[in-house]
Amino acid sequence: MFPLATSQFGALPVMPVQAMTQQATRHARRVYVGGLPPTANEQSVATFFSGVMALIGGNTAGPGDAVVNVYINHEKKFAFVEMRSVEEASNAMALDGIIFEGAPVKVRRPSDYNPSLAAALGPSQPNPNLNLAAVGLIPGSAGGLEGPDRIFVGGLPYYFTEAQIRELLESFGPLRGFDLVKDRETGNSKGYAFCVYQDVSVTDIACTALNGIKMGDKTLTVRRANQGTNQPKPEQESVLQHAQQQIALQKLMLQGGSATKVMCLTHALSVDDLKDDEEYEDIMEDMRQEGGKHGKIHGQSFDIISH
Repeated sequence: MFPLATSQFGALPVMPVQAMTQQATRHARRVYVGGLPPTANEQSVATFFSGVMALIGGNTAGPGDAVVNVYINHEKKFAFVEMRSVEEASNAMALDGIIFEGAPVKVRRPSDYNPSLAAALGPSQPNPNLNLAAVGLIPGSAGGLEGPDRIFVGGLPYYFTEAQIRELLESFGPLRGFDLVKDRETGNSKGYAFCVYQDVSVTDIACTALNGIKMGDKTLTVRRANQGTNQPKPEQESVLQHAQQQIALQKLMLQGGSATKVMCLTHALSVDDLKDDEEYEDIMEDMRQEGGKHGKIHGQSFDIISH
């Protein structure tokens, strides 16, 4: 562990209460940096990442250096870089693929990162206005598609446009990289793509929700490109449920292509609401009256849909 000197890196004085706060936020203030060259050391890593954070405009905790601690595992060639704030750690996630001492390094969340707890501590995604071009990075480029969080999306209908596919994928959050594979001669889609999310904690949520969905005459195959099979954690279930709702609506739009006379209301009532016959009739009448305010109703039904 390499605690950076106060005089050199401007660390703020730590009181007991502040120390407790820092410990509680530490999981959200650290980033994993993999693929380090053999020449890397704590000082060079700290200096480099503090410098690039300043260049891209990623420092949000005031003047001074963003990095406060560095731990390096020389045998496995990775480091944990601790930032001053949660927001600065999230901004550092945009540095994935940056060249350090002649080699591209991977920037990820550490394994102890808890997305549900981190959400209450500060932004979980990089500021979209970061000047990544200042350090040779291109936002959303295919260059950000390497690493264990890359997702393979197969079984795409050939007529789906790039914009339609991105809209489907972005139900889970902004993409850091996206590449729809096309035929070099014709420029037509080959029916598969790769993507990486800015917030890599949603990777397994997206794979679980999208895999097996039917789109036209095709069935999507969505998984980590390295064939991972991780399942979403319990604290991520609400994100998964919300995204599934968005996907269902987008699926209807993508397959339909034109307006219909049918309106679908989701989460209007629960299963228990339909068990009592009298209550069922009351609900039907209420729906009929409310819907009738906007036009004539030709039919009405309730379907229980489970995910």
